[in-house]
Amino acid sequence: MTRKVTKAIFPVAGLGTRFLPATKSIPKEIMTLVDRPLIQYAIDEARAAGIEEFIFVTSRGKGALEDYFDHAHELESSLKKSGKTELLDILRSTNMDSGAIAYVRQHKALGLGHAVWCARRLVGDEPFAVILTDDVIMGEPPCLQQMIEAYQETGGSMVATMEVPADKTKAYGVLDVAEDMGAIVRAQGMVEKPKENPPSNLAVIGRYILAPTVLNNLNKLKQGSGGEIQLTDAIADEIAEGRDVFGLRFRGQRFDCGSKAGFLQATVAFGLARDDLKGEFADYLSDVLAMRKAAE
Repeated sequence: MTRKVTKAIFPVAGLGTRFLPATKSIPKEIMTLVDRPLIQYAIDEARAAGIEEFIFVTSRGKGALEDYFDHAHELESSLKKSGKTELLDILRSTNMDSGAIAYVRQHKALGLGHAVWCARRLVGDEPFAVILTDDVIMGEPPCLQQMIEAYQETGGSMVATMEVPADKTKAYGVLDVAEDMGAIVRAQGMVEKPKENPPSNLAVIGRYILAPTVLNNLNKLKQGSGGEIQLTDAIADEIAEGRDVFGLRFRGQRFDCGSKAGFLQATVAFGLARDDLKGEFADYLSDVLAMRKAAE
């Protein structure tokens, strides 16, 4: 019987330099996709998967991110007096219970593996999830929920994976597949950003369910690709030590909101998925495309 996953780590210590100058004053994680910040999409996905404890690995300058989850008592009071109940419900849905969120600092930018390692004392000896807020996934059920359901059958550790063109594999951690069972694959190795001869075209994206032994591997603090401590290497050590690691081909569409183009693509996709926006927004996009075609 697999142990229930109730804790999730959110590595949010990055500087967000690709979005300067916006990130000069606000954390990238609270930049809004339509009308919700990136971190809210991640939190909502974690809640849907049964996560109860939320661990943020932060850095200096992330105060606005921490404040976002506080109760806005004056704003709630104003909305209540004005009878704006729908907005009040939306606002209250973003509130987090006292003690549900914990914060730890990553004082040096030493990579994703190091960020996860910083949360080791809060995780303890339990399986845990890791969610990267840059990867926004539109799926039903949400991606992490799909992974939890699969993990309950497989145990071990699990990563979300998707097929990418062979020439794009050098930008990802890539699975070396031992057994392909359809939606689930069993890994016999993982390679971080292979420069050539990738073992497959199955790329690891920012959702993980990890056994606590991964933290023991991170204790070694080995520097890997790019001089950083790679989470991929610690997961690969699980395989080398005879423990199971699986990949899940999730159902849904992933957007890389760590890039400007990906953020814009996600804005279009989520805007068109909204009943209150899709009509007007679709008409506008059609007009833009028509004008562009006429100009060619």
